[in-house]
Amino acid sequence: MQRTRKTVLALAAAGAFALSGCAGTTTSESSPPVGDEVTFDEGTTMAELSEAGTITIGTKFDQPLFGLMGPSGVPEGFDVEIGKLIASNLGIAEDDIKWVETVSANREPFIENGQVDIVVATYTINDKRKEVVSFAGPYYMAGQSILVLADNEDITSEADLVGQPVCSVTGSTPAAKLEEIGAEPLLTDTYSNCLEPLRNGTVVAVSTDNVILAGLAAQNEGEFKVVGEPFTSEPYGIGLALDDTDFRMWINDVLEESYADGTYEEAWNSTAGTVLPFVEPPTPDRY
Repeated sequence: MQRTRKTVLALAAAGAFALSGCAGTTTSESSPPVGDEVTFDEGTTMAELSEAGTITIGTKFDQPLFGLMGPSGVPEGFDVEIGKLIASNLGIAEDDIKWVETVSANREPFIENGQVDIVVATYTINDKRKEVVSFAGPYYMAGQSILVLADNEDITSEADLVGQPVCSVTGSTPAAKLEEIGAEPLLTDTYSNCLEPLRNGTVVAVSTDNVILAGLAAQNEGEFKVVGEPFTSEPYGIGLALDDTDFRMWINDVLEESYADGTYEEAWNSTAGTVLPFVEPPTPDRY
């Protein structure tokens, strides 16, 4: 990993005092200990962000388990924890992260325009997107599935969606797949806005990644169910500025360290893992 550390004794002492009353608190290579100053090669994005002491991260605010705005005014979920992990390795505290809501349609523009430093938002890596942004990861492998009303027995697979109105989100890979299989997409800006059309019969189903649908079903217990097997592969990546190879490779290093030291699994178990089983993460693509 492209970094070195220099211990700042005064801060380390303060950190030790603060942690002395916190039973079970641990640190790891992926999360720099309190009091450590993280340094990077001059001119890199990592150095700029670390020196600034803040990072702007785009994530979703309406997706239970992965990115949902919490009552505290701070988003919660697995994607949020991945963002915190990256910030921590830059020496940036959680309170110094600026969270920006990003929906499917504005992820690339936000990165291109510099409105965010990274996007961690159930963001599928594909070749078309890689023409305008770069991706670290993947850090999770999802798959497109189907959400229906709990009493629906007519829809069991994507074949049953042909010629049917199905809700998804503008700018998403699931929306494109619905057109491909012959469904009639009804598009909105967020997946939460698909639930009322499903309730009132405007659409017969909602279709997107299985983990997103599982979160919506869990949040609305008894109303909906996820049916069928996933019919696509959706590798979730971390979006960043095009051709920022040093930053991309560094994030991949952080991910792989988190796999090895258990912090990735801890992040999963405390968020999406409350509903979904843990699966081994995919190997980052160092293209």
